[in-house]
Parts: sequence; C-alpha cells; structure tokens
Amino acid sequence: MQPDPKILQQLVTQKMPFGKYKGRLLSDLPIGYLEWFKRNDGFPNGKLGELLENVYVIKLNGLEDIIQRLKKDLK
Repeated sequence: MQPDPKILQQLVTQKMPFGKYKGRLLSDLPIGYLEWFKRNDGFPNGKLGELLENVYVIKLNGLEDIIQRLKKDLK
C-alpha cells in the first residue's frame, strides 16, 4: 500500500494549531509529544488527528527520511 501523497504533503506544510508546539510544522513535532497524545485521550478527531497519527507512525517506524525528502522537494 502506497502512502497518500496529499497527506504526506500536508504533514510538511500544515502547522500545529494549538498547544505547546503551536505554529510548528506537524512533521517537526517531537515523537514524545505524539506519544503523549497516543497515551492519553488519543489523537484529536478529524483531519488533524489523522495527520498527527500519520506523523506518529512515520516517526515510530524510523521513516523520517520520507519527511526530509518531501521538505527538500518543496524548496
């Protein structure tokens, strides 16, 4: 199964809308912050939660090179 390119692009362009890391790109959120969501009430509902969970899975599985390549392609 191939990752959805639209979702991947959103990970490197959309910023966190609230909280401690407000204004930071979703792809730049630390794994500890994403683990906190997962551990507590889970990711938010809706599109934001879906995007955060995607970042979490990418980072958890050591696939951050995907994010780095996307960022480089956007420059």
